Amino acid sequence: MSQLDPTGIDNANEDAIGDTGVMTYEEVSGLSNGDLGIPEPYDTGPTGAAPGIAAGPGIAPAPQVPLPIPSLPIPSIPAIKKAVSGCYASSLGSFQLDLRVDVDRNRPMRRVSGDFYQTSGKTKSYFGSFVVDSPTVTVSTTRIVVKGMGRFTFSAGAPVIQVTIPRVNIFQPQAAATLQFFTVNNTPGASYHCPFSSLHFRTVRIETDSVSDVKTTPFSSYNTGSLPSGGSARTVNVVSAFGEAGIGMVPTAGNNVIDVGAAGANATWSNAELHASMQQHFSLWGDLQQWCVWQLVAQQHDMGTGLYGIMFDQQGKQRQGCAVFHAGIGGATAEQHRLQLYTYVHELGHCFNLMHSWQKSYANPPKPNRPEALSWMNYPWYYPNGGAPGFWSSFDFRFDDEELIHLRHGFRNDIIMGGNSFTSGASLGRDVMADPISDESGLVLDISTHQRSFALGEPVVLQLKLRATDTRGRRAHTWLHPNYGLVKVIIEQPGGRLCAYEPMIDHLVGERQTMLGVDNPVQDSAYIGYGKDGFYFDQPGQYRVRAAYAALDGSQVLSDILTVRVRYPVSTDDNVLADLFMGEDQGALLYLQGSDNETLRSGNAAFDEVLDRFDMHPMAAYVRMVKGVNAARAFKTVNAGEGKPLFVRAARLDESVALLSSAAHAKVLDPVSQGELLTCLATIQDGTAAAGATGPGARPHRKA
Repeated sequence: MSQLDPTGIDNANEDAIGDTGVMTYEEVSGLSNGDLGIPEPYDTGPTGAAPGIAAGPGIAPAPQVPLPIPSLPIPSIPAIKKAVSGCYASSLGSFQLDLRVDVDRNRPMRRVSGDFYQTSGKTKSYFGSFVVDSPTVTVSTTRIVVKGMGRFTFSAGAPVIQVTIPRVNIFQPQAAATLQFFTVNNTPGASYHCPFSSLHFRTVRIETDSVSDVKTTPFSSYNTGSLPSGGSARTVNVVSAFGEAGIGMVPTAGNNVIDVGAAGANATWSNAELHASMQQHFSLWGDLQQWCVWQLVAQQHDMGTGLYGIMFDQQGKQRQGCAVFHAGIGGATAEQHRLQLYTYVHELGHCFNLMHSWQKSYANPPKPNRPEALSWMNYPWYYPNGGAPGFWSSFDFRFDDEELIHLRHGFRNDIIMGGNSFTSGASLGRDVMADPISDESGLVLDISTHQRSFALGEPVVLQLKLRATDTRGRRAHTWLHPNYGLVKVIIEQPGGRLCAYEPMIDHLVGERQTMLGVDNPVQDSAYIGYGKDGFYFDQPGQYRVRAAYAALDGSQVLSDILTVRVRYPVSTDDNVLADLFMGEDQGALLYLQGSDNETLRSGNAAFDEVLDRFDMHPMAAYVRMVKGVNAARAFKTVNAGEGKPLFVRAARLDESVALLSSAAHAKVLDPVSQGELLTCLATIQDGTAAAGATGPGARPHRKA
């Protein structure tokens, strides 16, 4: 066997496994309650005689020993067996293995999975993962055997997996597992002796920092029996919520309170500031894959109290940080504590690469959408069976089964922070571009751009408008910006490839509805040229764009298909400008509306070159807008270390006015951005600009 195949190392299995005492999976599931091998405590006979112990599988009835007074038997109690689910660890040669067995304890998903690592000298690297999705579980009084065909991230020479674990009583140490690989012809492959290592399937370090201006106490715990719900009453916090899912969350010593006093009036947070602060302050942050996550508890985001939380790390090594905002969720009532628990766990769920319940089809590989899921990842107000009241009265404060399988057994790089990117457009089918057979939603979604032809590298801004078709009106939510996840934008590129626009930052929003009429639409605009997957309009040619609005009744309201053309560069200047705009840092700056983040300095340098060399070119207007908006901010960054944890760069209002005035005069921007730019200018020039002035695109929601 190849030395690069950890399943096929020539190491024959040392123990032949018999198949005796087979029990059903339902019986195996009862192990966590101590039921396996333990009969009912007492079984009254048909004559009502003295009770005795009923015989269980492989257990003879206990003898009845007469006693003087009263004359009753004393049953012998069989030993209670330990459950076996959890994580096991092993090594063989240069390979190390983390093995996860999930057949009993809390909500068993009946899976076996594992991750292989390879060591070379003093270095260790991830090799690959496997999972057995539908194993056969065999239980006797002495052992549990789990066997099935594995699914691998690598080519496995011996893909059949068998795990054998001796059963021990509760007073004995947890027994080690034996993992044996077999070829499809039943030839033994590699064998691993795996001592038990943890009750948790995966363990993550979490650092939670809070900002000094948070007006309510950061969330601690919530008693789920305080209000009606769909489950048992218990006290739940962030750690225990993930613990119930089999994920160990270990708080780090880095937790602290960040003094925001130096920011003055600019106490709200922009996406750019949050992204920069995570990279500067999160003590465990790194541009690498690691089981570490940062959660910031802040008072308010720039966009207001309607934003409850964001998972803002969708650039580079993604899913390492999130934030929650107490302006929308804070308070001391039971309802507010419940909302805090939900928001904290929901945002961390995104960091594990979990999508919203109604968006599972956009994952890669795709899963069925589950809008009726009673899960941390659903929106209570979007729940189709009664909205928020219906959701909370049925919710058991847990992830659904498919999400548990992902958390416990998903391939490592699909879950680990800094691993594979958040969600994917690869699962999109051509049905998204097909016209609906019928649409009785009573709503129309219109999309447009202010021009149909763009230079290569020029920002593409999509304008969205939602209106009712019935003069009696239609109730609808008003979250139109794709950042909020309730509108999906699909792009067909020139070669026919379909992709979904995915924002760098995922936003958790509260309920916001209105009664739409024919003549009172809601509208918004969004820069869709760059997102978590990079640039979407990165080559010349014809693009087709369609948006899908997720209505309150579950309808998917599709827009017409919009054709957008990206022109071929026709001059040397056009080619140079395309290069100066299409770097990853430049895309992030366009998305964030500028930033002081040092990790984006190459993008800022490229934009400086645009203004130095091409100051009269129409494309320079976009650079002036980005730099002007950022200059208007008093940009705050949470630094690492003690002393002065918050650094605030003062707003440069004169510079901002000069840049924004020039951008407005060029008349290149789309109408919505142009209007917001002029509003920002007027605010600054009137002398009423707050230190945290915002500009076009800084607040994604724009409502007519």
